[in-house]
Amino acid sequence: MKVLVTGAAGFVGMHLTEKLAKRGDDVVGIDNFNDIVYPSSIKRERAARLASIPNFKMIEADIRDADHIMEIFKAEKFDAVAHLAALAGVRNAVKYPQMYVQVDMNGTQHLMDAALATDVGNFVMASTSSVYGNTTRIPFIETDNCDRPLQPYSAAKRAAEMLGFTYHHLFGMNFTVLRFFTVYGSHGRPDMMAYLLLDSIENGTQIPLYDNGQMYRDWTHVDDNTDGVVLALDKPLGYEIINIGRGEPLLLRDFVDMIEGLAGKKANLINKPRIAADFIRNEADITKARNILGYDPKISVADGVKSFWEWYANKR
Repeated sequence: MKVLVTGAAGFVGMHLTEKLAKRGDDVVGIDNFNDIVYPSSIKRERAARLASIPNFKMIEADIRDADHIMEIFKAEKFDAVAHLAALAGVRNAVKYPQMYVQVDMNGTQHLMDAALATDVGNFVMASTSSVYGNTTRIPFIETDNCDRPLQPYSAAKRAAEMLGFTYHHLFGMNFTVLRFFTVYGSHGRPDMMAYLLLDSIENGTQIPLYDNGQMYRDWTHVDDNTDGVVLALDKPLGYEIINIGRGEPLLLRDFVDMIEGLAGKKANLINKPRIAADFIRNEADITKARNILGYDPKISVADGVKSFWEWYANKR
């Protein structure tokens, strides 16, 4: 199978690319190597790691450029798309709402149009558990209306999910939405809490701990997460929305304690009030993922955090 991975130099994108290439797929990556959320040098390092893979090719491109995207699709003729490229992160979305809509909504439509024009068999889009907002339905289940997004990131992602249904309804596109929960692991995003904690422990950097860590997150190891993406790529489903989490939420404060225990040092934390863009509890109902995809997350938070810490310690 020939697969396009957008955001291939990103955290999840790199891991997915390696997994697909290892099993024998031909993989083409797209990334624009922007430095909006974190330094582009980190993406260049990931791309250099991928460069040695013989059945992989990276194309530097921006999904906001509709003409270039169409050219790539026509030249490469993909069987499936794993659309991971996005501007992510709750707090930056509050600062730059226009840019988040341009990338996460409009950029997604450019990819959908190109996929439709070139008869791509399956389009899998990474969405976010943030679309659930402050729902009272716990655990989060895919039938929730998700009509009260708390910030532009989740609003743009929810809009793209809905447009995917329209393309399925009108044009028969196979479009699967995967709602990611809190993904962590090696080569992670340095703006995310798990990585910030390790940097704080190592360098003494002061970081905020909102609401003293009294928020639950469904921590999902990147290896389990990418297993879910591969399963979705292999199974065109018409139109589906599926949670990809672990289904075992952990208090952020307990996650912090776990990492500090492994490191043998404390992070430099400052307590701050929870911001309006954050939700209190993040918990996936993964029944649908199990039943439809055969998804079965295997890495416990304890084991995942240990491997994440070991990777970070070894790269110092």
